[in-house]
Amino acid sequence: MDIEKIYQQQKLELTDHFIYLELAGLTEDKENAKILREIAAQELEHYYFWKNVTGKEAIPDQRRIKKYRHLAKTFGLSFALRFMEQREVVASEFYDSISESYPEALRVKQDEEKHEERLIGILNDYRLTYAGAIVLGLNDALVEFTGTLAGLTFAFANNLIVGSTGLVMGVAASLSMAASGYLASKEDNQEETNPVTSAIYTGSAYIITVVFLVLPYFLLSNPFLALGIMLVITIGIIASYTYYISVAKAISFKKRFVEMALISLGVAVISFGIGMLIKHVFGIEV
Repeated sequence: MDIEKIYQQQKLELTDHFIYLELAGLTEDKENAKILREIAAQELEHYYFWKNVTGKEAIPDQRRIKKYRHLAKTFGLSFALRFMEQREVVASEFYDSISESYPEALRVKQDEEKHEERLIGILNDYRLTYAGAIVLGLNDALVEFTGTLAGLTFAFANNLIVGSTGLVMGVAASLSMAASGYLASKEDNQEETNPVTSAIYTGSAYIITVVFLVLPYFLLSNPFLALGIMLVITIGIIASYTYYISVAKAISFKKRFVEMALISLGVAVISFGIGMLIKHVFGIEV
């Protein structure tokens, strides 16, 4: 067995030890922090096991530690932990490949599998608690405004009018969505969610999405080029958020992405057709 591969695993175990300690220090949930520190201690045991095999000291990967600290701060503990656990498939294959020479590796593998089970049990992230509010604002903005902007583009073919109209409608709609988010959260009466926070997440997700969608109309002169870029931005937003949710909640990226993309683009195509019809019937020229 290649000692260098074992040494790399040894280094990863030490690095993971410090990552779990970092994440434990970031969470405000005492039970979560306790479990993360226990897992960190177990990772250190694994490090010493591999050290006895290689006879070498290892230095933790500071860049990897910083990476997961930033991921947790930016996207939440759930995302960071799920992203980290994706590597366990590769690690599992490694343990199987050396188990004949080092049977103890199977025990380490079992420990890693238990890590995943315990982590799934502790994931309590406020960002995911309000994921529903974000999805509400994001989805509504994407579905409504891809269609609205597509329809306005053909009806008026004037970027300044389309962009300005879209922005005004977006601000008004975001306030409406924030109010809806507040009332929906209050109606749910869930202790873990705050109606005001839900309203802020819903409204913010909506207006930020709208700003990204109307931006091409203020930067470009060709309305149909602006429409094309707006649709590309729509796909980018859907892909980014779907990836986040698929990692954080361990769900299928492809299924969720295709569903959201088809809905948003489908509405855009229908609205574009309505815009063509209106322009033709009423003879609108701007």
